[in-house]
Amino acid sequence: MRTKLFVFLVLASLVLSACGGASAPEAPAPEAPAAEEAPAAEEAPATEEAPAAEEMEKVTLTIESWRNDDLALWQDVIIPAFNAHYPDIEVIFAPSAPAEYNGILSTKLEGGTAGDLITARPFDNSLLLYEAGYLADVTDLDGMENFGDAARSAWITDDGSAVFAVPMASVIHGFIYNKDAFTELGLETPATVEEFYAVLDAFAADGTYVPLGIGTSDLWESATMGFQNIGPNYWKGEEGRQGLIAGTEKFTDPQYIAVFDELAKWGPYLADGYEAQSYPDSQNLFTLGLAAIYPAGSWDIGTFNPLVDFEMGAFKPPVVAAGDTCYISDHTDIAIRMNAATSPPEEAKTFLTWLASAEFADIYTNNVTGFYSLSNHAVEVADPVAADFLSWRGECESTIRNSYQILSRGEPNLENELWAVSANVINGTQTSAEAAAQLQDGLDGWYTP
Repeated sequence: MRTKLFVFLVLASLVLSACGGASAPEAPAPEAPAAEEAPAAEEAPATEEAPAAEEMEKVTLTIESWRNDDLALWQDVIIPAFNAHYPDIEVIFAPSAPAEYNGILSTKLEGGTAGDLITARPFDNSLLLYEAGYLADVTDLDGMENFGDAARSAWITDDGSAVFAVPMASVIHGFIYNKDAFTELGLETPATVEEFYAVLDAFAADGTYVPLGIGTSDLWESATMGFQNIGPNYWKGEEGRQGLIAGTEKFTDPQYIAVFDELAKWGPYLADGYEAQSYPDSQNLFTLGLAAIYPAGSWDIGTFNPLVDFEMGAFKPPVVAAGDTCYISDHTDIAIRMNAATSPPEEAKTFLTWLASAEFADIYTNNVTGFYSLSNHAVEVADPVAADFLSWRGECESTIRNSYQILSRGEPNLENELWAVSANVINGTQTSAEAAAQLQDGLDGWYTP
């Protein structure tokens, strides 16, 4: 059963979508006390060598991960910070190549050689591993009280009875813009949909900049940066997402069709030939100063920072009308799981509890720009654009992408369908109603709430 399970996991991971540790020095052994002087009348007995103090025994924890780009961060920052509190726990960060991670991890778990701690992608892949008995239940772990329901949602059983990972970070959606371009045209950042199109119209009329830097060649870009970016303001975040899961809402309802209606308006504001424009093309268009506004994931900030020669800013997805509650996609991205078969479980729990601390929240958020701790600790973010994104948590209601939890388990795969129809709507090859009907028909074909 487990072999079949992991064949499925490897295949599923292709459909789904963002090191060594330093050890503390050992304590030196105390010097042996000097032998006492023998009485003159007797021969001095041989001095016994004092036994050397036993070296303090260390426990080693190994962390599995796909994020090999984080090697230096773990080795130079995270592990030393942990060892400052727990010098007797050696932590080894051992990443695999991202594309091979799921397959390698499956083999290790089946063979009993997987690391003690395992970084986790969100939702079904992790859930299947838990249901197979490979992951520990961390529901009652010290520190889990620092994470709300939305943060736990990607690593929780369907019935909500068990949490099987400690959430690490999320990414947030919004818009990054060229402040210099806005200043040139005397424009303010838009807060409402009407203001958003007024800004786009101003850039279109001026002609110096492409108003909106997004393409549709990479289908996921249309859905992730488009539909999932602006959509929560229409379906009211978690209310709508949970409604789809419960079956009380459908993609054919007006609030979902309205999102496609907005995407259908984007075409005239995009670059010529946007249908062939890839995600890297979109990034280049913005970093070269050719596009005024970039529909973004917060992870783009770290990519853009060393490349742009203009000042960047960010604004959250516009609300339909002034005064409306705003909703943002604050999408769960990465967590760490505990191997159920780990030999030092208490030390592994110690590390996970530290992972839930304010100290780790600050370290991760300020060292992986555009990735935000999922804990409820307040973090002061140094990067100004990243700080703008994070500030929206205090202004808006957070939700996650509505196609991820539960709703993409069957065929046709909802996430993949959403990619295609979002691109089609922007391209003008499919109407909003047709796109919505395709999504709902596909879901109805296999999903029963």
